Amino acid sequence: MTAPQKSATTRSALLDATAQLMLEQGYAAVSTRKVAARAGANPALVYYYFGTMDELFLAVFRRGAEANLERLRRAAASEQPLHAVWEVSSEPLNTALTMEFMALANHREAIRAELSSYTARFRQIQTETLERALTANSVDRDTCPPTLMTMVMGGLAHILAMDGALGLTADHAQVRAHIDAFLQRWENPQAPGDGSPLADGTADPASP
Repeated sequence: MTAPQKSATTRSALLDATAQLMLEQGYAAVSTRKVAARAGANPALVYYYFGTMDELFLAVFRRGAEANLERLRRAAASEQPLHAVWEVSSEPLNTALTMEFMALANHREAIRAELSSYTARFRQIQTETLERALTANSVDRDTCPPTLMTMVMGGLAHILAMDGALGLTADHAQVRAHIDAFLQRWENPQAPGDGSPLADGTADPASP
């Protein structure tokens, strides 16, 4: 392995270790010693590569944010963009890590600014995807404003993640089934057997 390759591998291992510790123990438990131990590296390398803990947290966030935005762009360009965008938005691991960064943002201005910028870009892609779906299916914008639905999707994703962390998953399957049926009405409104369970309340998509 060349020196640049070794350097990139070590840096990536430190970022991975930080993200894992944040998910397992929370951001407040992250230290240079723990990060280095998890990555199998010398603690001094944390400061060598990142300078400060804030820069380490920012690097972890930026790496994950760019990866998520790329996944979201691919989802928006897929054959079922609404379903794909929802899957990316509600992925438990990503949501849980974002929540850790939201807590960290209360104490770190740089994290707050980065999180704000990322959230704005993420929501823009969501809203543009919803706009295209509304246009394609002639959905009344006053009834289902894209900006409102973007906020609803994001809010539901966070609720499901928080519930999951507490083990409160009893109703999650039903909620996800309703969301799936709702998105199906927009993406394939002429599909045979579409009972529009959210439209008239007569059908429970979680029922056999």
